[in-house]
Amino acid sequence: MQILNTKFESFLFLKGLQPITVLGHLIGINRMLKQIKNNDFDSFVINLYKSNYSYSHKSNSVKSIEYYLEFLGTHKRYARQRKPKPLLKETLSESEINCLMLSCKNIREKAILSLLAYSGVRPKELCKIKVADLNICDKTLFINQGKGMKDGFIEISSRCIRVILDYLNTFPKQDNEYLFQTLSGKQYNQMALRKLIKVLAKRAEIKKLVYPYLLRHSFAVNMVLRDAPIFYVKQQLRHSLIGTTMLYLNSTMITRNSKEKFLPQYI
Repeated sequence: MQILNTKFESFLFLKGLQPITVLGHLIGINRMLKQIKNNDFDSFVINLYKSNYSYSHKSNSVKSIEYYLEFLGTHKRYARQRKPKPLLKETLSESEINCLMLSCKNIREKAILSLLAYSGVRPKELCKIKVADLNICDKTLFINQGKGMKDGFIEISSRCIRVILDYLNTFPKQDNEYLFQTLSGKQYNQMALRKLIKVLAKRAEIKKLVYPYLLRHSFAVNMVLRDAPIFYVKQQLRHSLIGTTMLYLNSTMITRNSKEKFLPQYI
């Protein structure tokens, strides 16, 4: 299996994939090969499409199978199911995020939470931020190779800047160092981030399912509720397509009572 992994890994790299993507396909195909019987990939894909797994899980799994079959010399492409466009029915209000802030026990926790809540940065991107990526004077944050390997800039509020400065005064770092590290001194990772957010939600007694990416969703929805122009929200979230940003606009329709004033009132 190790020889197969090495050869398949080389095959994936020669396809031009990034290391994190290659690792994902290796893990995925090794997991699925234990479930596929008699090399019946079609039956596995059919059962996968019938399952309640998320669209992204199904799509990524099928892509791994296609790469693996191509690696074996069989070129096969499976049709994709239509991607659902769900509404974000549950995000965190500004008061709930304030409760999370108050539940922080030290400046490190507050700095991590503030950057998530005030910038809309993705969890994976937060773990890669270095001190040099922060521009305190311009109140901006440089995102190096974010989703889709794209660089970008986002604005940060003055309140967030003050928290970050307090954090750096308490934990001085060089420009080339990661802004956040684990307690053992290693680069901060998404597992540690998920654990922190879960602990903060428990302290704040928030009953909703709270996870790091929910802070990004909540950031966008709360901007829309404050009447931020949709193109400004798109810029802050660094979306490639305005249609992706429109999801947040459509999602606020189910909670924003103020819109009732625009509806006709009949006897």
